[in-house]
Amino acid sequence: MPTTTAVKSFGNYINGEWVEEENVFSSINPADRSDIVGHFQSSSEETAKKALEAARSAFRSWSKTSPSKRAAILTKAADLLNSRSKQIAEELTREVGKPIGASLNEVKRSAETLRYYAVEGISYTGETFPNDDPNLRVYTIKEPLGVISVITPWNFPLSIPARKIAPALITGNTVVFKPSSDSPLVGFRLAEALHEAGLPKGVLNFVTGSSNEIGDILVTHPAVRGVTFTGSTGAGEQIHRSVALTTRTQMELGGKNPLIVMEDADLDEAVKLTINGGFGLSGQACTGTSRVIVIKSVKEEFTNRLIQKTKELTVANGFTKGVFMGPLANEKQLKNVLDYIKIGRSEGAELLCGGEQLTGTGYDDGYFVSPAVFTNVKPGMRIEQEEIFGPVICLIEAENYEEAVSIANNVEYGLSAAIVTNQVHYIERFLKEAEAGTVKSNRTTTGNLMNAPFGGIKKSSTSTFRESGRVGLEFFTQTKTVYYGH
Repeated sequence: MPTTTAVKSFGNYINGEWVEEENVFSSINPADRSDIVGHFQSSSEETAKKALEAARSAFRSWSKTSPSKRAAILTKAADLLNSRSKQIAEELTREVGKPIGASLNEVKRSAETLRYYAVEGISYTGETFPNDDPNLRVYTIKEPLGVISVITPWNFPLSIPARKIAPALITGNTVVFKPSSDSPLVGFRLAEALHEAGLPKGVLNFVTGSSNEIGDILVTHPAVRGVTFTGSTGAGEQIHRSVALTTRTQMELGGKNPLIVMEDADLDEAVKLTINGGFGLSGQACTGTSRVIVIKSVKEEFTNRLIQKTKELTVANGFTKGVFMGPLANEKQLKNVLDYIKIGRSEGAELLCGGEQLTGTGYDDGYFVSPAVFTNVKPGMRIEQEEIFGPVICLIEAENYEEAVSIANNVEYGLSAAIVTNQVHYIERFLKEAEAGTVKSNRTTTGNLMNAPFGGIKKSSTSTFRESGRVGLEFFTQTKTVYYGH
């Protein structure tokens, strides 16, 4: 673990300047509550308004800046992230608890995302339409929306902001960025890199603080033309109801993602996919595997292998060698997981292993829980229907493929879904019949390419604009149709 120094205070970034408030809050290491990562600004509504006004003032100039200049800034910021990858990864692990290897990968992916949109953005354009008038040209122009509010969670505190901010900036929008109060330092580092890369003042503004204090103004202020949000479905619904008619929303919300294990599956591979998808990042991924639907004929053998491998997992501080699972992000998350363990038992599900708060040396000062596996889970149980967002896997038995896919689809979410099988006909049917924005065969429910669209259906999204890939630019632009006659 890196050596810590005196606790620093980190300011907001408004109109090109780092500024501080009267009140601050602390970001705490979830693996060691005695480790204060930093002090951050408890921003007021008035401060958020200043950030929004700065973004509005900067929009006209930035929207006219050449695409190549915007791209150069994103590329330089990517270089800065890469040059500081060790430091930022260590800060990321201290702030949210994930293993250091995962943190390093997130820094690398975030830098690649900036570079990706630097390239895609300079070729993003409209269309030209044939017509019968030889003296008329008809074509479309892609124009930026204006001020974008970017509101992000703590579980991927660098890569999620990067995949929202990069396409917003490259298309000529200005941004007010509010990170989660559980991971403000990592968000600060992204803003810092873009500032040092030469972003003009007001184009990006960074404010920290409570959503109760500044969340509403960030989505209802008249300057805001778009809100891109990742978080809980409940919070997303509230934002969606609050915005003005002319304000776009892009929501990446909850999930209750299924993995179907068919009778012909390689069971060792199925166990590996289950553990990586369900317990990786302590189960704190919106695409995490939370329901494993297993065909009856192989359920007993699959369960035995899964329990054996689960008990071998190392749960520890993210800097520990060989660690697989770090702590939960905060006390609220720990309480939520432990409450769902009680709920599962009360519903009649059988807890085969885990689900306990870990204590003793290395655990007492953190939010650690052992990975849990429930069996005899029935469709309709709360632990089968509700998003837990922690390392809890529910095993559900199915007689055949038809019953398995019916169970998989019988939830209000539709983010990610996967099947493990060697039968092409099962795969072909599942890819069509699974009700999810992302469907996979013989892969984990987690993970998505930066150059492929990402998003959910049902209550996992507003089902409007996808993130990632070239289509990720669409949310941040509006189409103007031009009839050029002469």
